[in-house]
Amino acid sequence: MILLQRVITLLLVVLVTAPGFATAETKTPDEIALATLDRFMAAFNDQDIEAWAATLNYPHVRFASRQVMIYDSAEAFQDRSIFPALAATGWHHSLWTKRTITLSSDSKVHIDTEFERRNADDQSIGRYRSLYIVTAQDGHWGIQARSSLAP
Repeated sequence: MILLQRVITLLLVVLVTAPGFATAETKTPDEIALATLDRFMAAFNDQDIEAWAATLNYPHVRFASRQVMIYDSAEAFQDRSIFPALAATGWHHSLWTKRTITLSSDSKVHIDTEFERRNADDQSIGRYRSLYIVTAQDGHWGIQARSSLAP
């Protein structure tokens, strides 16, 4: 009787957890890329430079403010101060207002985006178009490049 209860319990555990495993296995590159952008924005808003750096693939390229910046590693990306300058503009947080996938394969996704910067009163202080390229490198999905019209 005890053996039968254990087998039934094991079967119930497998039945309950199996759909979760199947869902994780069946995410498309598009879904993974959008989730990567979500993690990117959450880390950015938390001002967590290490978590933010972990959402990228390296070398990471950024086109913005009439400059091209290339970060060869997470350490190079983290070795800068960005948040005080943003706060000086009144920035409190940012959010995505548009995300459209324009090109997709099993290892790369291009996303046409628009994001908004907001102040502490949740008022818009700027809205900017950008392009994000999310790639898979050694099993890690991260933002490889981004081009923004933000200052």
